[in-house]
Amino acid sequence: MNAPLPAAHFAPLPGCDVEIRQERGQRAVFCGLTGIVWLHRKIQDAFFLVVGSRTCAHLIQSAAGVMIFAEPRFATAIIDERDLAGLADMNEELDRVVSRLIERRPEIKLLFLVGSCPSEVIKLDLSRAALRLSSRLAPTVRVLSYSGSGIETTFTQGEDACLAALVPELPSSDAEAPPALLVVGALADVVEDQFARLFSEMGLADVRFLPARRAGEMPAVGRDTRFLLAQPFLADTARALEERGACRIAAPFPLGAEGTTRWLRAAADAFGVAPERFEAATAPGLKRARRALAPYQQQLTGKRVFFFPDSQLEVPLARFLSREMEAELIEVGTPYLHRGHLADEIALLPRGTRVTEGQSLDDQMDRCRAARPDLTVCGLGLANPLEAEGLSTKWSIELLFTPIQGYDQAGDLAELFARPLVRRARLEV
Repeated sequence: MNAPLPAAHFAPLPGCDVEIRQERGQRAVFCGLTGIVWLHRKIQDAFFLVVGSRTCAHLIQSAAGVMIFAEPRFATAIIDERDLAGLADMNEELDRVVSRLIERRPEIKLLFLVGSCPSEVIKLDLSRAALRLSSRLAPTVRVLSYSGSGIETTFTQGEDACLAALVPELPSSDAEAPPALLVVGALADVVEDQFARLFSEMGLADVRFLPARRAGEMPAVGRDTRFLLAQPFLADTARALEERGACRIAAPFPLGAEGTTRWLRAAADAFGVAPERFEAATAPGLKRARRALAPYQQQLTGKRVFFFPDSQLEVPLARFLSREMEAELIEVGTPYLHRGHLADEIALLPRGTRVTEGQSLDDQMDRCRAARPDLTVCGLGLANPLEAEGLSTKWSIELLFTPIQGYDQAGDLAELFARPLVRRARLEV
């Protein structure tokens, strides 16, 4: 385990006044299996089969809040003691489980085999299993695999791994096709529909989304594709798209009124949308967003906020809080900082903002306790101890489960941050 870097390692990123610190040590992270909770709702004829332990099954069931009578589009193929001891052929067991699953759920068109810590420990090759099963079940069902293990990843990287597994399977676009826009990242259907209307009003007719809502509607990709990332944690997916010839449009992320406007403007500029048409398309939404933010500005202005690294959403969220809510940033921790994808966000942070990439948990806890922030954004495992010490916390995972992108969700985003402060104020009365 690497020792944390000293405080003197804080240094400005070239070209801006933000201080970046890399820190290594003990971490507190949620595993990538959690991404299944929102992905299974997005791709309506896909199924996610976790190859893992009963602990994995309990985690997903608890995170999703699924009742025992519900029939969700995910499950766990349990690795038990016989599998770990090598007394059973795991590939035969997996084939049997998949066969039963497809018989019971014939509507499944896309099956993801999701690796876990246990499956990786016993070196189960799910990529080969996916090829074997896909060949056997073709053309009715396509089988892909990705890792949701928490050994080396944070929980949002589960979505990144899933979408990166999809990219090589996407159809190729026509070489003579005009440039098309692809929005990348799982968005709530209502948010996707809002963005589709905005792009249409801007005159961009050929706009696709990855992932699509159904397996058979996945977008084509090629050298004509220009893509916008809707989430900041999709590094592997972006790399896979670029290997297919697609080109990323650099932009901040669509959080808050400002972030959404800058995100949309980046697409408009890339496709030559006239400024007058862009203003006409976005002005009503921008006005609604600013009106929705106003009630929360008084509650958040001047509040001191500390971010623990958890979701990779931290930098865009910090930008939103500082620029639109006028909050003060004590420290912005993030598990991984992709300097290319987040360059526009970093440039918008206040001068002297401290951004910590990675984590040394004990050191960061000490800094948080010393700072006594008004609001701490952190993972579930840290929230209760900090609350017991009198600090108000916001679960970072809630910001993934809740639609927060776009103009019409800006007020909801602000309310999520204001809610713990309001609750604390009521308790102190």
